[in-house]
Order: sequence, then structure tokens, then C-alpha cells
Amino acid sequence: MKEKIYTIPVNDAYASAGPCPLCSLESTMNDNLLAYYLGPSLMEPDVRQVTNDRGFCRDHLTALYKREENRLGLGLMLHTHTSHLLSDLGTVLDKSVPAGNARLFSGRQKDFRQNLLAAADRVEQRIRSCVICDRLEQTMDRYLDVIFYQYFTEPSFKKRFDDGDGYCLPHTALLLRGAAKYLNQNQAAEFVASLAAMQNKSLQTLSDDIEWFTLKFDYRNHDKDWKNSKDALPRAICKLGGAR
Repeated sequence: MKEKIYTIPVNDAYASAGPCPLCSLESTMNDNLLAYYLGPSLMEPDVRQVTNDRGFCRDHLTALYKREENRLGLGLMLHTHTSHLLSDLGTVLDKSVPAGNARLFSGRQKDFRQNLLAAADRVEQRIRSCVICDRLEQTMDRYLDVIFYQYFTEPSFKKRFDDGDGYCLPHTALLLRGAAKYLNQNQAAEFVASLAAMQNKSLQTLSDDIEWFTLKFDYRNHDKDWKNSKDALPRAICKLGGAR
């Protein structure tokens, strides 16, 4: 099949040498979104409305700051965002203040814990909100559809998938959820059988490599070959948590 614009990022990710194709795909998307929100788009009123409302998680705030190419733009964006936060959370925090005299305000005093917990929930809701995370989740869901489409229509892509070295655990879960969402039972049986086989093989190989890494610290194995265990720990970290 001739590549289309929506298949190119997926095919590029599966052609990369990374430990998890979906980590590679997500990393590229993440870099593109960081550049987008630090580019001319940050001065567009509709984009600023979204960043004011949604904000960024801690990881993406740190990543935006580290890019350094537009500190002024980031400052302007964070100024309007913090102003929006003040208008939203300021009232919430003020209303959460317990009454100081329990005898005079017994009814209000009984509810002060609920008010504090509600205020904490609201603050945590704003902390968890992130426009880049939202965009990543939405785009990855669309790319799942592309992966499933190519798996069942393109023999070359199916072979590349079936011959793969597995996925990190977060993206394994993403593929399983995608199979439940997009595939019928017969398709899911074929796809998940391949996924399960490669994951089990990959995890067994990783476990063996980690074991040999630890055994190399035994003086009796000092002169023996490291085999494939020298990078077992960073590979385990990528497998367990993702490589982005």
C-alpha cells in the first residue's frame, strides 16, 4: 500500500531501533507538541484559552522550560495561566477556611473536613490537567486505529509487528485496550495472540539478562562474558515504565 500521511508516523516508529515502537511514536509526537506550544501558536487566542484552562503537568512544564528557545513566550503563557488559576482556585481556597470558633459555628464546623477535602480535590484536578497529555492521548488513540488497520490489511506491516521485540508495559496496556475498542473477537484473537507471545518472550529474555547481570557480581563469574546483560537495568526501566 502506498503510504498515506496518517500511516507515515506509525511506519517510521516501527522502522526505528528503539525498544518500543509506540514509545518512539509518542516521543516524536511529544517533541512536536512542545515545539508547537512554544511556537507562534502560543499567541493565538484559541490556543491561549486552552492553555489557560488546561495548563501543563509537571513533566511538560519542565520540558517546556528546558527547551529555552522561547522563554518570553513561556512566561506570557504562564502569566495568563496563573491568572486563570487565581480566579479559579482563589475562591475555592477562601471558602475552604474553617470557622475559627466551633461553639459559635457548630454547623459549619461539622463540615470543615469535607470542605477541605473538596478544595484539595479541586487543586489536584488542576495539577493533573495538561493540554499536551490530552493531545498525546487523543493522537495515540487515532494511531492505534492505524496500527490495527495496517495489521489486518498490509502483510508487510503484520510481519514487522509479529517479528517485533515487544512493548513497554504502558503501551502493552494501550494495545490491549485498543484491541477491545477497535477489533472484533476473531481479529482480537489473532492480534492479542501475537502480542502475548512477543511480550512473554521479551520479558523472559529480559528477566534472564537481569539475572545474569546480578550473577556477574559473584567473584566466580568475574571472568565470564557479560552476554547481553550490561544494559539490562536501563532496558528493564524502559520495559516497565516506557522510554519517553
